[in-house]
Amino acid sequence: MNPTVHLSPSVAQALDEHRPVVALESTIFSHLGLPSPANADALQRCLDAISATGAVPAITAVIDGRARVGIEPGEHERILGPARKAASRDLPVAVAQRWDVGATTVSASLALAARAGIGVFTTGGIGGVHRDAATSGDVSADLGALGSYPVVTVCAGAKAFLDLPRTLEHLEMLGVPVLGWASDEFPAFTSVSSGLPVPHRVDSAEEVAAVVTAQRDLGSPTGVVVTVPLAEADAVPADELEAATAEALTAAEREGLSGPALTPFVLDRIATATEGRSVPANLALAEANASVAGAIAVALAEREAELHRVDPAR
Repeated sequence: MNPTVHLSPSVAQALDEHRPVVALESTIFSHLGLPSPANADALQRCLDAISATGAVPAITAVIDGRARVGIEPGEHERILGPARKAASRDLPVAVAQRWDVGATTVSASLALAARAGIGVFTTGGIGGVHRDAATSGDVSADLGALGSYPVVTVCAGAKAFLDLPRTLEHLEMLGVPVLGWASDEFPAFTSVSSGLPVPHRVDSAEEVAAVVTAQRDLGSPTGVVVTVPLAEADAVPADELEAATAEALTAAEREGLSGPALTPFVLDRIATATEGRSVPANLALAEANASVAGAIAVALAEREAELHRVDPAR
């Protein structure tokens, strides 16, 4: 491993021993994601959910100019506080300029996970094609990363304020398989469904592992997206979420916001409009995604071990 990318001892040992590891982003846990103390709660719930499956969690971030994969508990306060948002394009700048804390987005986390040899990543919701993309050209770097790195991304679909039909079309264009976890519908982040069909359904971690194995054997270089719908009891009703989203996007347009500044602004406005109910929904989906990601990582590790027993040269 290049010394620019630093693995924590627990992550390095797990990878050396071919044990399951799940990467996590750090933006959701920083001030750019969830408000305090919900961000600390989300962090602990996600770490516990992954550990409960038998997998090892690996938070990604840039700390003191070093790209990190795996953050020790004593350093959690660093990522829970103020940070600069780091997408994949920002990683070399964050390292070269020695940023104090760079909170990694989905695209940056996928890049670091792939560099470390980690095959499963969990997040809240991915970025995608923005609703005004026809004029602004605003398409999240997350999509390019999903098409570039051979990592399974477990998420609650894409952020609901995006153009979800075009986001699915873009993933299809990139050749990224999109799998619905025990569901035939594409979720809309804190809402159970976007009303769009998911291309393919899977009902177990073993089924996901089989898809990933087949994809690798076929020589596909892309990632795989697994979408996990939020439980109905934890979700924000779709019509209420859409009204809050429209109001937030109008406010963002008034203030001339776009690019990296848009997402935290819109999510904060939605939280206010829903009287804070989007925050516990976000916590619930992050925890559920982490649990599913851990199960997939375990299934992949077991499948790899079995394949090596059958074919030691593999």
